[in-house]
Amino acid sequence: MAEQPHAEDAGHKPETLMEKIADKLHVGGGDHSSSSSDSDKEEHPRPSAPPAPAPAPAASEVTTASFAASASAAAADAKNKMFRLFGREQPIHKVLGGGKPADVFMWRNKHISAGVLGGATAIWILFELLGYHLLAFLGHALIFSLGVLFLWSNASSFINKSPPKIPEVIIPEDLVVNIALSTRHEINRAFANLRQIALGRDIKKFLIVIAGLWLLSILGSCCNFLTLFYIVFVVLHTVPVIYEKYEDQIDTYGEKGWIEVKKQYAVFDAKVLSKVPRGPLKDKKN
Repeated sequence: MAEQPHAEDAGHKPETLMEKIADKLHVGGGDHSSSSSDSDKEEHPRPSAPPAPAPAPAASEVTTASFAASASAAAADAKNKMFRLFGREQPIHKVLGGGKPADVFMWRNKHISAGVLGGATAIWILFELLGYHLLAFLGHALIFSLGVLFLWSNASSFINKSPPKIPEVIIPEDLVVNIALSTRHEINRAFANLRQIALGRDIKKFLIVIAGLWLLSILGSCCNFLTLFYIVFVVLHTVPVIYEKYEDQIDTYGEKGWIEVKKQYAVFDAKVLSKVPRGPLKDKKN
């Protein structure tokens, strides 16, 4: 009887050992799988590679572009430094004022320029060739205009037509004031220049003014004021257009002529003007 419990214990012992080994193997495998899954979850995605840089332009292309830019800049600089008549630095259109009168002189609108020049030509023919007088022309023109408008206004009710619409002309005060101020400024500047010339402080300007007045007196002896005004008007309608078209060629010849004039003036100054006594100069303020 004492041997039966011992036999039962011996039969149970190997089963418990196998179960323990199996349990340990099972637990170990589960821990390994769970740890591997956790490690897979903790892995972060790798960052994408940066985009490849754009290919740099070839050295020949860069050299060509820089050479073209420098050449254009040099050409523009040379054109700006080119000799211009009367030392001007702006286009001829800007020199003439840059507004509607300049557009007329430069023939920007051919119909308007042709109409203005044709009207001036008709006036010159009327007064110069036909011998018509200004006061007689103004009187006859006003008589004709007023007579036509008066008859039209009174006859409109009989002929079933609307009367003429005569615009109301009012000269603005600002326009008159601005013109008066501009004229006053130019006259004062002319008087100041004449005073400086009369004092003998600028011999070069004195000679230029004397030559201009002498040329004006010659033109005045050849033609009257109306003809002279018409000649100037025609010159303003022709010379600027021709100069704008052949600007570079004219400036080239002008530069050569100006250099020759400066040489002759230097000789004249050394032989004549340097020996002429000059007026007293103003004291310079320190």
